[in-house]
This record gives sequence, C-alpha cells and structure tokens, in this order.
Amino acid sequence: MVLKEWLEPDAGRPARPVLRGRWRSDALPLPDKDSISIAICEPGREPARFAGTIRHDVPTLLKVLRKYGEAAQVSVVYEAGPTGYGLYRELAAHGYECQVIAPSLTPHRGGDRIKNDRRDCLRLAELSRAGELKAIWIPDAAHEALRNLWRAREDAVNMRLKARQQLKAFLLRQGRVYPGKTAWSRMHLRWLANQRFEQSADQLAFAEYQHAVEDTHARVERLSGALEHSALTEQVASVVAALRALRGIDTVSAIGLVAEIGDIGRFATARQLMGYLGLVPSEHSSGGTVRRGAITKTGNAHARRLLTESAWNYRFAPRVSNELRTRQRALAQPIREHAWKAQVRLCARFQRLRSRGVQANKVCVAVARELAGFVWEIARMAPSIATH
Repeated sequence: MVLKEWLEPDAGRPARPVLRGRWRSDALPLPDKDSISIAICEPGREPARFAGTIRHDVPTLLKVLRKYGEAAQVSVVYEAGPTGYGLYRELAAHGYECQVIAPSLTPHRGGDRIKNDRRDCLRLAELSRAGELKAIWIPDAAHEALRNLWRAREDAVNMRLKARQQLKAFLLRQGRVYPGKTAWSRMHLRWLANQRFEQSADQLAFAEYQHAVEDTHARVERLSGALEHSALTEQVASVVAALRALRGIDTVSAIGLVAEIGDIGRFATARQLMGYLGLVPSEHSSGGTVRRGAITKTGNAHARRLLTESAWNYRFAPRVSNELRTRQRALAQPIREHAWKAQVRLCARFQRLRSRGVQANKVCVAVARELAGFVWEIARMAPSIATH
C-alpha cells in the first residue's frame, strides 16, 4: 500500500522547489513502513533531486515544507492509496494547495523495470512539473463518512453470501438439496428449520451455520437502515430520490451510486462518466486499423457493479410497477419522463442484443453503459427541479 506526496509552485509564482514524497504503510519493519521519501523539483528543466526520507509525521512534514516558502507558494501533490484523505485535509488546513493523484493514470515507461521509493518520487516530481498527473475528486468528511457506511454494508453483504454458501455446502455434503426454486425465501427458511440429523455433531454444525447466516443477515439489515437514515440527513437526498425513479435502482443502490461517484456535476458529459466507471471498450488502433476489446474497468468498481446489476432489470418489457410509481410520485415531471425514456430505450436495447445472440453478461455491460448516461442526466436535473 503506497501513498506519495509531492509539492510544486504554480505558474507565475516565485521560483520555489518542489517536494515529492512517498509514504509506505505496508507490513514492513520500522522505520521503513512509516516513512516519507522527499524529492525536490524546481521550475525549469533541471531534473528532480532526492532530498531524503522522514518519518511519517505531519508536524515533521510541515517543518520541512516551511523551508521552501510560505504555504501559499508551495503546492503539494500525493498519490491516492488505501490510507484515505487525512494527509490532504491536514495540509489543506495549514493553507497548502494540495492535490491527490490517480496512480492508475500516472504515465510509466515501458522499459523501466526498476521500482523503488527513490525512483518513484523523482519520476513523479518531474511528471507533476510537466502537468502529466491527473488529480482525483476529494470528498468532504460527510460524504466520505457516507461512503464508509455504504462499504461497510457491502462488506456485510459479502459476509452473508459467504455464510449462506457454507451452509448450502454443508447440506450438499449431507445429501440435502432444497426442492424449491427460490433460495432464502420463507419456504426455504421453513425447510431449513425442519432439517434434522442423526449425529449430534452434524446437528450442532448445522445450527452453527444457521446462526452465522442469521447474524450476517441481521447485520446487513442494521446497516441498510443506518444507510437510509444517513442519506436523509445529507445533501444527496434529492439526488437519491431522483435516481430511484429509474428501474432497477432502489434506495440502497441509489445511495451507493451517489456515495461512490460523488459529485456527478464534475463530469461535463455522460461519456466522461462512462469512461470514469470503466464501462467503455478498450481500444488499440493504428492507422486505418481499429481494434476494440473488453471494457477498460478503470475508475470505481463499486459503482460499475451497481450499474451492471441494475441493468439486468431491463430484460423485461417496459412497464411502471406500483412500487416504481410510488417512488416517482413525489418527483417532478421531467424526471419521470426521463426515467420512462430510459426504460423504453434500455429494454429495447437489451432485447435487440439478446436476439443477435450476444452473451447475457456482455448485454448487461452494454446496457449499464447507457444506464450511466441516464444516471448522469437525472442526477444533474435533481438539485434544481426535484421536489420533496
């Protein structure tokens, strides 16, 4: 797990050195795992120079930064990682202009096979000076808290799935197969409650698996309720309500899309949002030859999964169910019309691709790409015309 920090002056400011650093937080012995490697890159064409390594400590870092001028004269850049945005907020609170860089969009030399802290911070310092680094959108503390709660629920859902798989695997080893069609329905739960085993050890193991499923399900329900309550108190409530007008997107999935994508208004076009979610096809073309491959799968995988799952609901003919009509009742007419337009277009596209023999998963991805465009449009409409 890697986090990198850099600093450089803006154009037009007095010539100041640029710092670049890398914070390692992986499982390495001290002192390496909590260190920041610093490189200095001055305006002009001189190569960056390595300035040493310090322990990861904000007061120590601020002391180093003060050597290169006032906070308004130094810009800080560091690479996004699993450690969050704590360092960004600390530096911003002290007046430094700070950007967090997307590591997946950082240019790499094809023949460079040596990677270490020193080389990385020097290379990225020069890339920052050249304007070749791409900054990411930084959520505020409230939005990040909503995202954390959403991901906690997502983890709970995965744990519930694992617990259910373990219970079904145990029953399969005992030759017990549910004769019904729908698993985890009321009939399925009643069938599970009636299972008895001759060996007491088997009965105990079965009971433990049942308790694990019940506990994980209760955890999912608690987090779902907390997530819905949290979204009602956020500024995203109007966007969530508007997205629920779309078929296949209910409260939890709408909150997930808003939490993961963030400010949808930062995308100038729907195509930009599709590219951010990695739903556009990859391409390797040269001259008159055009080669397109699988989707890029860049950007936010959580939001991409939500859209792909929602796209499966468009395999049926367009219709407005009683539940969907209830969700749309409090929304403005333009949003309802746009949601119906999405149904007509996406259902037709799903059927058209299936009739051509396209594999179902590919159809869902194609529909999810267009669904992202409707999400973009409705989310931009919501703050101005959605009613409560």
